[in-house]
Amino acid sequence: MPAYRFEALDAAGKTTSGLLEADNAKAARAQLRSQSLVPLDVRQVAAASGGEAKRSLGRRVFSTTSLAVWTRQLAGLVVSGLPLERALTALGDEAEDERQRELVAHLKSEVNAGAPFARALASAPREFDDVYRGVVAAGEQSGALGSVLERLADDLEERQALKGKLVGAIAYPAIVSVIAVVIVVFLVTYVVPQVASVFTSSKRALPGLTVAMLAVSGFVRNWGWLLLLALVAAGVALKLMLRNDAFRERFDAGLLRVPLAGRLARGYNAARFAGTLAMLAGAGVPILKALQAAAETLSNRAMRADALDALVQVREGAPLASALATKKRFPGLLAMFARLGEQTGQLPQMLDRAARQLGAEMQRRAMAAATLLEPLLIVAMGGVVMLIVLAVLLPIIQLNTWVK
Repeated sequence: MPAYRFEALDAAGKTTSGLLEADNAKAARAQLRSQSLVPLDVRQVAAASGGEAKRSLGRRVFSTTSLAVWTRQLAGLVVSGLPLERALTALGDEAEDERQRELVAHLKSEVNAGAPFARALASAPREFDDVYRGVVAAGEQSGALGSVLERLADDLEERQALKGKLVGAIAYPAIVSVIAVVIVVFLVTYVVPQVASVFTSSKRALPGLTVAMLAVSGFVRNWGWLLLLALVAAGVALKLMLRNDAFRERFDAGLLRVPLAGRLARGYNAARFAGTLAMLAGAGVPILKALQAAAETLSNRAMRADALDALVQVREGAPLASALATKKRFPGLLAMFARLGEQTGQLPQMLDRAARQLGAEMQRRAMAAATLLEPLLIVAMGGVVMLIVLAVLLPIIQLNTWVK
């Protein structure tokens, strides 16, 4: 039965709202009247998708973290023997967010109507991507939905942890860089002119460093807004150009050649690809469909193109390891573990091991880079501040010499 969201008046005249299930809106109103409620508004709950999703200001019902928690809770209820409909009812009752309650009620109504759970999830594509739905479908077909949901929750948590560690390693250098730029701009545009203006009336020549710093200060004060506007325009233009698939692929391919960022991007995408492929293959999804779904999870378009090309080779009969070995953008470690998995008949386990090793290596590189960047940024900031201080002090020292 479909779910309906209602607003009604109780016997005391207070407004109450909630969710209920009924065959149609008329039956929902009759159900409310039987509970001594006067219905004010009764609307069928439907999952947001397409244009409706765009009108929701891009806000998703589930964040990555909340989706992992919700999946873990659902897995626990299903593994304990609770029917899927009752498990969804329990999760809907416990949900604190109104939008989550509506979404879970919609999923429950679809399941009660006889739809497979994977098909019910497909009615909310913004919340549950192709990989999520593919794993759930495989779990339903194999009769092991609970264990598959647990594996899916593990993957979501590991992916979030990997992303969190990468962001954490980059956050400190980024914050230090922003603060350094703000301090330098303040010193150049305000402090230097205020101090140096005292000596500009002198007929004697100022030190070269002071003259150069005053020139920089004048440029920033007069043309800084134009420079900032140009940077913003360049950012907007780049964002628009990245919407072109061909340009995005070339841009991502060039990013992989950047010494530090390229290694991190390659490691992150390879780990995500291997982990997704391992999870799908372990759930019983056919290898071609698993490769297609795993390739779609890659944020780097150049590596995605390589993964899709490897899919074509596998479809034509090539082993997965051989297809991946021809793609130099993927680490050789991935092809090696895939070959071991194919030889031993343990492809999901070997791919999962490759994902863990690639993720650990990426984290190690990110932490090492962050550890190295921190003192370098501090030294660089100190050097710039020292130049500014010297530019201010040199005229004072020179004036002291003239007085003597």
